[in-house]
Amino acid sequence: MAPQSPISVLGEDECWQLLSSVSLGRLVSTIGTRIEIFPVNFVVQHRTVLFRTAEGTKLISTLLNDRVVFEADDHTVVSGWSVIVRGIPELLETPEDLAEAERAQLLPWTATVKRRYVRIQPKEISGRSFVFGSAAGDV
Repeated sequence: MAPQSPISVLGEDECWQLLSSVSLGRLVSTIGTRIEIFPVNFVVQHRTVLFRTAEGTKLISTLLNDRVVFEADDHTVVSGWSVIVRGIPELLETPEDLAEAERAQLLPWTATVKRRYVRIQPKEISGRSFVFGSAAGDV
């Protein structure tokens, strides 16, 4: 019997399921040639990534781009996973969109006012799972 690979490619459904199981991820965007990365708490809503933010660099750099990358991961002592969403950011402004976002009950983690909702419409989602340990002969 051949040994199982320590790295596995995840299917789309499993990626969304894992993404839904955590609440902290990283948003990657750019301002000019400068790459920015921001930790954000988020929820998955209808196979999109939804987060709240205040006015500032995160909001500006997100909306100045027609594409962003979002990553979340988790691990235990023996294994881990990582999911990446590449998509289009959209500032929610209509009463219907804002009402839908409010139903997600996404609360800010910090004591700051975060009135803006941003939804990332996915164009691509990919993920990997990992089994930790040393390679044979690496000990």
